[in-house]
Amino acid sequence: MSVEEKLNQAKGSIKEGVGKAIGDEKMEKEGTAEKVVSKVKEVAEDAKDAVEGAIEGVKNMLSGDNK
Repeated sequence: MSVEEKLNQAKGSIKEGVGKAIGDEKMEKEGTAEKVVSKVKEVAEDAKDAVEGAIEGVKNMLSGDNK
């Protein structure tokens, strides 16, 4: 889980909320988009980490290092 992506999600949420509060639809949509893009990046990073972990596990099993 990336701290940077969490911060970007928070920034997007704030921008979305401010846009909603002041009636700026463009700002609201930009904030929503920033939030969604950051979440997608975070999920992709988590999936990559999980795959890398699974690959390491298989390598360890095949080399006999499964302790």
